[in-house]
Amino acid sequence: MIKHLLTSKVPYRYFSLLMMLGASSIAFAQQKNYTIKGKVTDSRTGQSVPGTTIKLKGTNRAVSTNANGEFTLTTSVNPGKYDLVLSNVGYAPTTTSIELGNQTTLTLAPSLQEDLVRMNEVIVIGNTVGTSRKVLGNAVSTVNAKDIANSNATSIDQALTGKVAGAQISQNSGNPAGGISVQLRGPSSIVGGGSPLYIVDGIIVNNSSTELLDLGGYSQNRLVDINPADIENIEIIKGAAAAAIYGSRASNGVVQITTKKGKEGKPTFTFSTSLKTSSLRKKLPYNTYGKTFAKTDIADLTQIDVTRYDYQDKIFQTGIGTDNNISMSGGTAGTKYYISGNYLNNQGIIKNTDFTRGGLRARLDQDLNSWLKLGAGMNYVYSHSNEMPNGGMNEAYGALTGFIFSNNYINPERDPVTGYYPSTTPVAVVKRTNPLEAINNFRFAQRTSRFIGNLSLQAKPVEGLTLNYILGFDNANSLGTAYIPPGNTTPSYTTGYAQRADLTTFLLNNDFNASYQTKIGDWLESTSGAGLTFQTEKNMSTNMKATQMGYGGETIDNGVVVPKEFRSDMNIFGAFLQQTFGIKEKLYLTGAIRYDMSSAFGPDNRSQFYPKLSGSYVVSNEPFWQNSKINEVVSNFKIRASYGQAGNLTALSPFDRYTLFNPVTVSGLNGIIVSNKLGNENIKPERQEEFEIGTDLSLFKDRLGLEFSYYKKNVKDLLLDINLTPSMGYTTQFVNVGTMKNKGIEVMLRAVPVLKENLKWNVTAIYSHNKNVVNNVPGGLLMYTAGFGQVAAVNGYPLGAFYATYFARNEDGSIYHNPAGLPTTAKVGKDSNGVPSGANLRKVIGDPNPDWTGSFINEINIGSKWTFRAQLDAVIGQDVFNFTRRVGDRDLYGGLAGYEPELRGEVPKGTSAALFSIMENWIEKGSFVKVREISASYNWTPANSKIKNIRFSLAGRNLFSFDNYSGWDPEINAAGQNNAVRGFDFVEVPLPRQVILGVNLSF
Repeated sequence: MIKHLLTSKVPYRYFSLLMMLGASSIAFAQQKNYTIKGKVTDSRTGQSVPGTTIKLKGTNRAVSTNANGEFTLTTSVNPGKYDLVLSNVGYAPTTTSIELGNQTTLTLAPSLQEDLVRMNEVIVIGNTVGTSRKVLGNAVSTVNAKDIANSNATSIDQALTGKVAGAQISQNSGNPAGGISVQLRGPSSIVGGGSPLYIVDGIIVNNSSTELLDLGGYSQNRLVDINPADIENIEIIKGAAAAAIYGSRASNGVVQITTKKGKEGKPTFTFSTSLKTSSLRKKLPYNTYGKTFAKTDIADLTQIDVTRYDYQDKIFQTGIGTDNNISMSGGTAGTKYYISGNYLNNQGIIKNTDFTRGGLRARLDQDLNSWLKLGAGMNYVYSHSNEMPNGGMNEAYGALTGFIFSNNYINPERDPVTGYYPSTTPVAVVKRTNPLEAINNFRFAQRTSRFIGNLSLQAKPVEGLTLNYILGFDNANSLGTAYIPPGNTTPSYTTGYAQRADLTTFLLNNDFNASYQTKIGDWLESTSGAGLTFQTEKNMSTNMKATQMGYGGETIDNGVVVPKEFRSDMNIFGAFLQQTFGIKEKLYLTGAIRYDMSSAFGPDNRSQFYPKLSGSYVVSNEPFWQNSKINEVVSNFKIRASYGQAGNLTALSPFDRYTLFNPVTVSGLNGIIVSNKLGNENIKPERQEEFEIGTDLSLFKDRLGLEFSYYKKNVKDLLLDINLTPSMGYTTQFVNVGTMKNKGIEVMLRAVPVLKENLKWNVTAIYSHNKNVVNNVPGGLLMYTAGFGQVAAVNGYPLGAFYATYFARNEDGSIYHNPAGLPTTAKVGKDSNGVPSGANLRKVIGDPNPDWTGSFINEINIGSKWTFRAQLDAVIGQDVFNFTRRVGDRDLYGGLAGYEPELRGEVPKGTSAALFSIMENWIEKGSFVKVREISASYNWTPANSKIKNIRFSLAGRNLFSFDNYSGWDPEINAAGQNNAVRGFDFVEVPLPRQVILGVNLSF
């Protein structure tokens, strides 16, 4: 037979085919079915480690440990030596060598060592394969589920406060739904937004802060819709060097959120409930002097007796809240599920305000075969809030606005005879709302119905190749309603007011990503990535306001209606390529490019390219390092550098490149009229380029970890209005003209000073410094209406500098006083007597941007029972414009204690009126150190019970603030999430002191 084959004329290709079939049959004949099982434990505590991934290297076989840390991996391979790779969040990856031979069942007892300083965290950027922090060429911060749970926060962004180097996260309002601002490495736009791009399980989600109703600057972040208890991990990509592959939406950074998934094993149930109290941490010192001036004439010092009232006691309350969560998870090796539900109700510290959120989330992951997986997730949430207008950035009917303009010698209570509330302000000068009337009679509410869903398909057809497809959508419908009954004390709506505002947003993204990992020889590793994305965003809004309301009806059809409507669509197509080479497990080089097309721009500027280049050198992997004594002290040492570009679309709406027409009615006939702004087809995205250099190292057997980064960001092509000559027929035009620079340093220190079997002490310290400068603003100055014209972008100064009037001073620098003994504003000239005269002068009088921010976190674990935790947050070197005190100290209103010296004769009468126009007087140092979080918890495992664990916790948020600020809180901001107007205090709801008592059960 063999001789026949060798001598026959059968074509060679058939012979080759027979040989391959024979070889493959021999190979298959050599394969055996093996079962590898065991239990993974913590090397320090000996406790089981659930959720550990066990992968047989060189194959597609991988499993996860169940709730008891147990696993069973079955595979069919050839006998021989293999590596078993174990990985889990919070632990250093471990590789165990095994030999598969005649014995088909292998039982192991592997253990994992804690990744004490998180040097081995796996980071995923751009939906590609995960990369160890050790090899990244740029800084990426992570926050895990434990960090979030310990924060006892209402929203995700609130939970991030103080936990991310390079991030300034501020809570602008103490309203029960929050109102959070997040800036990563400083602002990146002058007129656009500053919030990063948020991605949840691969879905680009809406985090707009649209102000449906005028609530005094405060608005809800839509991130408040996502339940923090559902979060597994958050990755914060802070700069263009890391975020370049996200293209034209990544200039403000990217926040990637991964939610919890099911794990193999029996069903696991968790239930948690907490009771929360929220109270006013600090009252404004109010006027208690029992006299007031009979007349406003400066020369008339006659006073009359009055009774003073504490309005704050009548406005504020101790709010009660509850937060409840239930979840079920589990599954088999091929099917895993996670289902959760939540209900939150949080009363505000302003009477008759609250926020309620209820949601349902489900996640299913199904193995279709050994190389193909399907995932599907959905999250529905409904929220409702009873709001109270405060502040008064646009309107003047707020409760706290009425409070600060009130003469507090007027009793604000309702007249028992007429049933009407009295006006508490000097109506001859200015009219504002009685605060108690606003609290008891006004009806302002917001509702949001939101559905977030995704479908993903992951394929690993061959070793090293991973294909991912994600279809994600986010649909939210928000409704705001307002009602002010007729016969009220408001300045503008005495005949009544009603409003209905609707906003529908729809975001959809289709992403396909591919990655291929391979090893070329013994010294070169390659990871190649590519991706395509198509994104669409639709916004539809209506806003209908009614006045001259009839009695008894709260809807807009009960008055004279003025409607408005807006619609917009924007589409983005993007593609990226990325290549990483690892050389001898020491040097890692990454290059990437992103191509974007956006419908927001004209044909000539629609296509944009964003490059990225990064490298890291793991010095500690060099033989000279490992064989030296320095390795005993510094076990890991890496230096890194990166460069990248990213774009920004937040300053541009989909139609801003056009010359728009506005509807108009003339003599009862409807028509359109051209706007005053000339369109510009040549505008393009604002562009940021960033250079970053840094190091990561761990010392003393990974007991001390240090992350240091220096960055420099140059932002160009900032979109701004320029003034046009009248002969053009238009007044302004949007152009790419401004520039901005940010540079700073970030330091994160993690340490484990004590590590014993029954005692562990973790310490985390964060320091961040950013210096921002704006340039090329047309005319050198851009004023912001959101800061009452006192906040500006000024060439050569940080964004949002306070630009206003200041004290006239003598030659020696002391404050000038006129012959009446009163200070005055600096003016352009002086008269013959040396008295300042002419127009007021203005200059930069303060900077709301801090010199540095930091946090200090301590956590102590005693055995497996007790955990104690505390977090201090610091913001140092910022100025705050105390507009609240400016009004409250004025003689016309005089409700705050600052007016008392004038009543007592300690300063000349008229001093408060003179100071009112000198804005420099109201700039205060806003540095603070806050006890942001503090908690104690106890774990109890009942004997002979189906309940696995019960955790009791007692926690506090914002318990104390160490500052010299005279207002409620130096952290609040009346302009809400405005990117430029920061540190502007005008009677925004202060952050409450919260105490939370909670119970968590697992069974």
